[in-house]
Amino acid sequence: MRFSQLARILGCTTAAFISIAPIEVEAATFKVISGVTSIDRDHEDILRNIGLTLTGTNHTVAPIPDNYLVGFNIESATNFTFSDESGFTPLSGAIEQSGTVTFNNQITVGDFSIGFAPGRTVKDASGFVLRDTYSLNTILFDLSLPEPVVFDNQNLTIPDVKLLVSPEFANILQKPELTGLFAGTARIDAEVAAVPEPDSVLAVLAVGAALLATRFYTQKIKCT
Repeated sequence: MRFSQLARILGCTTAAFISIAPIEVEAATFKVISGVTSIDRDHEDILRNIGLTLTGTNHTVAPIPDNYLVGFNIESATNFTFSDESGFTPLSGAIEQSGTVTFNNQITVGDFSIGFAPGRTVKDASGFVLRDTYSLNTILFDLSLPEPVVFDNQNLTIPDVKLLVSPEFANILQKPELTGLFAGTARIDAEVAAVPEPDSVLAVLAVGAALLATRFYTQKIKCT
């Protein structure tokens, strides 16, 4: 009898707790899994003005939208994650792309990596950079990420990303005065996937266990 009464109390208490406990909606985490990074045609025009003429591309893809200049496929090695808190909050990792471009039949850069680099000093930059990993292995452009970012839980679009000449690239060109120069516009169109949160999984399991325990004890009480 004491066991049945105790079970009844525990079951009712658990059920009451579940029914009245507030459900907190926490920010979810997402990872970029595929997509295209596209460069607008204004990039080609601006670079031509500083002596860099596009003379070839390799392993590039169709840009989004199709009136842009060139697209770079987002590779599976990408580990960039972000939260939907405040709409879009970058967390960690980098967006890895494949494809190269050649300027003046001499300089080939590509297989770009977009990620956060702390301590950047370029005016109006966000801290995110575009790094060449093909030949120069250096940061080519600091990025300005304007709002709004478009995100629907499955697709992430970051339009009108401003490319600003990095100090590193300006030094390679032997024109340090180019640092911070607006060098064109890029756009990121990515597919994303939700990243399960360990705490959320444990919470679901805990609630499930409580519900099962409540049902078990309720049935046991009815049978006794």
